[in-house]
Amino acid sequence: MWALVSDGYGSVRLDEVDDPDPGPSEIVIGVTAFSVNRGETLQLEAPAPGWRPGKDIAGRVLAAADGFGPPAGTAVVAHVPSSGWAQRVAVAHTTVVELPAQVDATTAAALPLAGLTALRLLRRVGPLPGISILITGASGGVGHYVTELAVAAGAEVTAVSASLERGGRLATLGANVVTDVEQAQGRFDVVLDSVGGPGFTAARRKAYPAGRVLWFGQASRQPISVDFFDWIDGTAGAAIEQFHYAGTPEADAADLRTLVRLVHRGQLRPEIGVVDSWTRTAHVIEDLRARRIRGNAILTVE
Repeated sequence: MWALVSDGYGSVRLDEVDDPDPGPSEIVIGVTAFSVNRGETLQLEAPAPGWRPGKDIAGRVLAAADGFGPPAGTAVVAHVPSSGWAQRVAVAHTTVVELPAQVDATTAAALPLAGLTALRLLRRVGPLPGISILITGASGGVGHYVTELAVAAGAEVTAVSASLERGGRLATLGANVVTDVEQAQGRFDVVLDSVGGPGFTAARRKAYPAGRVLWFGQASRQPISVDFFDWIDGTAGAAIEQFHYAGTPEADAADLRTLVRLVHRGQLRPEIGVVDSWTRTAHVIEDLRARRIRGNAILTVE
């Protein structure tokens, strides 16, 4: 079969690989669409031996597990450890979620990593009605999901986007959009930072001293720093927490069901910035790195 593999230069190329060899509790999915995440583009810069990219996939069951999981022909979405950028992939039956007819593969493929991250971030935040949230790097997939879910639950969201154009959908979802952390007015109960570097320091200073700062990414590729002298003049004090979205396969499937249900009900609408053929994945990766894509990037497998 055909699959995307590392080209050795930080991107991907199509190559022939062995067909998946499913274990007794695994099913084989024919991949229809997949999502490219920034974290995967970073892994491509120094890939582990034998690793193939691909975490977010949607498609149809080609071969069911013996007595487990959905039958052949079922439309599904899954969050897998790797190797999903391929024509076919074998996955544990516990990781897949069936799709209703109204949710297509392109939409479903945008859900797993970004949607799981947003859902679990907001769970970590706790009760949302009435609280103020500042989120940096908000024009990606996670930022759109966080904004839509948080605003719907009664939070007041200020989203930092590189430009007002990139933040246009965030504004329609109910966020106050700014192009720089310093433009954010007042203090915030919770700060969600995925940028790192100096931007983290600026965002942290926007939290109430009794507030919280959740750091969940480093898009700037610069480490965060904390000057404890800031605590002396009262400009800081908020608790800083590191957050990583990862859960068990069973938890991923349970939360994916929640995301699919919200999409099916019209309560969650993925922001998909580009849909293209998987033969152009290398070009899409370049656009992601250059921040030319708003929301999720979806590739379709012919």
